[in-house]
Amino acid sequence: MKFVTATMAALLATASLAAAQECETTLRSSDTHPDGYPTVEGVKAMAAEVKEKTGGRICIEVFPSSQLGEEKDTIEQTQFGVIDMVRASFGSFNDIVPVTQTLSLPYLFTSPEHQHAVMDGPIGEEIAEDFAERDLIALAYYDGGARNFYNSQKPIQTVEDLKGMKFRVMQNDVFVDMMAALGANATPMPYGEVYSSIQTGVIDGAENNFPSYDSSGHAEVAKYFTLDQHLMVPELVAVSKATWDKLSPEDQEIMRTAAKNSASLQRRLWAEQEKASEEKVVAAGAEVVKDVDKTAFIEAMAPVYEKYADTPEEQDLIKRIRETK
Repeated sequence: MKFVTATMAALLATASLAAAQECETTLRSSDTHPDGYPTVEGVKAMAAEVKEKTGGRICIEVFPSSQLGEEKDTIEQTQFGVIDMVRASFGSFNDIVPVTQTLSLPYLFTSPEHQHAVMDGPIGEEIAEDFAERDLIALAYYDGGARNFYNSQKPIQTVEDLKGMKFRVMQNDVFVDMMAALGANATPMPYGEVYSSIQTGVIDGAENNFPSYDSSGHAEVAKYFTLDQHLMVPELVAVSKATWDKLSPEDQEIMRTAAKNSASLQRRLWAEQEKASEEKVVAAGAEVVKDVDKTAFIEAMAPVYEKYADTPEEQDLIKRIRETK
């Protein structure tokens, strides 16, 4: 088995080298998601357009499934020019580009369309400048979907329904404080432990998007899914400034255009995947609660916003995001 694995690795390396030799410039792009995932397919579409528009001079080789490392590691490598490009969630940039934490606050975006309007407009351009100051050139904003609550006990339609319930959340202070503000109990734990923890009653539920709810099997043990969309965190495709500065202005424009075109495809693929996952879990017996008045949920977030958006600049940004149509 070791011999076969080593042989396959050698063949892949040889094929990669041969492909790189066909191009004047080959850029390496990292993604933690597996091949076929909407973000991976988005960057692949960008690569195809760049190769076509440059007559094969510039190629982008996509490395999915964390082949080049996890998001935080690959972001740092991209900053230093070790990796040319990275696709990562805004959540992974929180310690590097502070404004991304503001964009990760609960109930900030009212819908995917609202998020797209914000990120594709003047606010998105401002945020790109913050990335540039940290040696990352923002090329396109992808859709990371909406996180929602699901549990094994009952349908959740109001804030009162959450009181006293135990929900798994990521190890993130904003998430912990969000659950406390809603009257629920946050239980940080590894993602792989969620299924058995719901099954045995250690926790009542968790929160995530439809594709994750489906692929993880959580729908089997937590059939009540509430479409509250409490978190919509943008995804970013960025290129190292060191790499960017080596490109001609004409090639930079080709890269920007291809990246923005790929965002349209990625968002469509994500929407299709969400719909397919929703249909699958409903067919298997999940109950999706769509009639949710978010007003009370949003109002409950006041202490969270006071804690994590306490500067005039952050408050102004939030105001402008909410006013974007």
